[in-house]
Amino acid sequence: MKAFYFIVNPEAGNGKCRAVWEKVEQKLKSLHIPYHAFFTEYPGHGIELARIATRLADGKQAVVVAVGGDGTAHEVLNGLGAYATSGFGFIPAGSGNDFSRGFQIPADPMGALDLLLGIPDKNLSNTDCGSLTLNGEKHLFINSSGAGFDALVSKKANESRMKVLFNRLSLGKLVYVYVLLKELALYHRTAVQVTIDGNAHDFKDTWFVTISNQPFYGGGMIISPGALPDDGELNVTVVHSLSKVKLLLVFLSVFWGKHTSFKEVHMFRGKEISIQSSSPIHIHADGEYIGMANSGELKAIPQAVRLSVMGGQEIDLTQRGEANGFR
Repeated sequence: MKAFYFIVNPEAGNGKCRAVWEKVEQKLKSLHIPYHAFFTEYPGHGIELARIATRLADGKQAVVVAVGGDGTAHEVLNGLGAYATSGFGFIPAGSGNDFSRGFQIPADPMGALDLLLGIPDKNLSNTDCGSLTLNGEKHLFINSSGAGFDALVSKKANESRMKVLFNRLSLGKLVYVYVLLKELALYHRTAVQVTIDGNAHDFKDTWFVTISNQPFYGGGMIISPGALPDDGELNVTVVHSLSKVKLLLVFLSVFWGKHTSFKEVHMFRGKEISIQSSSPIHIHADGEYIGMANSGELKAIPQAVRLSVMGGQEIDLTQRGEANGFR
C-alpha cells in the first residue's frame, strides 16, 4: 500500500480547510488507511513540508497531497520538484480551486478523496508543468503564470480584507473581480516583447501576458480555452491596446472563454517563452505573487508531475486548434 502525506493549509478558504481536513481525517481513520499530516504555518511552509515528506517517503511509493487552494498546490509542487518519485495529489479546500477545474478533480473534497484513494499506483498519470525563472530564481507552476495587470490583481486579491467577506458568503471567486475594478483606474500599461521559441512579438500598451498549462485561472475564468496540460507546450495570451472599458468586456467574456474573438487578444503556444518589458511589471505563478521585474524566462517541462487525480484516464479538455485563435 502506498503512503499518503497530506500537507494541509488550515487557513485556506478563510479557514474552511480546517473543517474539510476533519472530514478527510475521519474517513482515513474509518478505512484504516495509514497517513501522515503536516500543517502549514506561514507562506512558503508548504514547500518545506513537501520536501520533508519526500525524504520520509525515501523512494517508496507515496503520494504527497495538497489540501487547500491553488496556493497550497503551488507550494507542494515546488517542494516536490519536477520529475519527483512521489505522486502529487490535491483535495480542494480553497476559494479559487482552478487546479481542480483544470484537472477534473471533484469540487467536493470527499469526492476528491475517494478518487485519490481509488487510484492504483500503476495508473498515476504524468502531466506537464511550467517553470518561471525570475531574477535567477526558478519557480514551478501547474496552472499558469502571468505578467502585468493580472499579477497585480492576484497580489491585491490575496491581500484584500474583502477576500474574507467574499469567502464567508461563498463568493470567493468574485474577489478577483472586485480588485480588478478597484485597480483598473490607476494601472499603467507597458510595452512588452514576448519571444516564443525564438520568434519575437512586440506589443504596445500591454495589459497582461498569461502563460497557461491548463485553461482556468482567477477562480474559473477560461483564460486559455485550448490549453492542454499534457502536450509539452505552454499557451500564451496577450491582451494589449484596449481601453479600460473594453478591458472590462474582455474580462467578462473570459468566464466563457469568448475573449479570444477580440482583435486585441493574441494567443500563441510554444515551449520556451521570454518576456521583456519597458518598465518593471508584476509577475505571479499559480496566483502567488513572485515580484516585479523587467524580464522573465518560462519553459514547459513535459511529463514532469506524477499526478494522482485522473486514475490513468486521459484528461478531456477543450480541443485546441485554429478555431481557438492560436497562431
